[in-house]
Amino acid sequence: MAKTQAGKSTVLIVGGSSGMGLALARRCLDAGARVVIAGRNADKLAAAQDRLQRPTQLQAIAVDISWEDQVARLFEQVGPVDHVVSTAADIAGAYQLLPSLDLQAAQRVVESKLYGPLLLAKYGAPKLSATGSITFISGIAAYRPAARGSVVAAVNAALEGLVRALAVELAPIRVNAVSPGWVDTPIWRFVAGDRKDDTLSAMAERLPVGRTGQPDDIAHAIGFLMDNTFTTGTILHVEGGHRLI
Repeated sequence: MAKTQAGKSTVLIVGGSSGMGLALARRCLDAGARVVIAGRNADKLAAAQDRLQRPTQLQAIAVDISWEDQVARLFEQVGPVDHVVSTAADIAGAYQLLPSLDLQAAQRVVESKLYGPLLLAKYGAPKLSATGSITFISGIAAYRPAARGSVVAAVNAALEGLVRALAVELAPIRVNAVSPGWVDTPIWRFVAGDRKDDTLSAMAERLPVGRTGQPDDIAHAIGFLMDNTFTTGTILHVEGGHRLI
């Protein structure tokens, strides 16, 4: 992220209390931006505030973006904003083979990764500057689906379609997505459980770059999309060459 631009910016990060969102919040704060982190868990937001230690630059707001009234209220609280980012995803319980798939768990993925972004765009666009941006997170599952991952693969692909449509409808506001590969974040507790370290290590050996991702890899990519005013409707792949193997 360019320091000169970010220093004049207000950045809303939904999912900013952990993982990629927390890494992005730190980068934006270091660049001088005013940052609002949002998420469902007030305790996690408070812990993130303590870790980031920027009381004059940082605000935290509890919100469930699957509820339209809460999203509308979020933007009333935030006011004018330059960049909206959502890294939020509720995938707990969704990684199941079809015979065991719980429909409510699948619906939570849709609500957090498709309806939520749609609502953020609906209520965020009127608050964004003409040079502002909206950035969402899709994922490698849309390109390299695996057994137990049908719901996540489908929602990631749908989100990317939404990004292209919104880039046209909301222009000149820019709308993009980052598609991460395997990144070492807390979400892996739900995907691999106790096998997390072994699973990530095995993938690192297969990837052309020789490692799996870190949250700051994705934060850096989001920062590029925020700063580059000639990029919209784009899916930026940050996956260590995963699509090639």
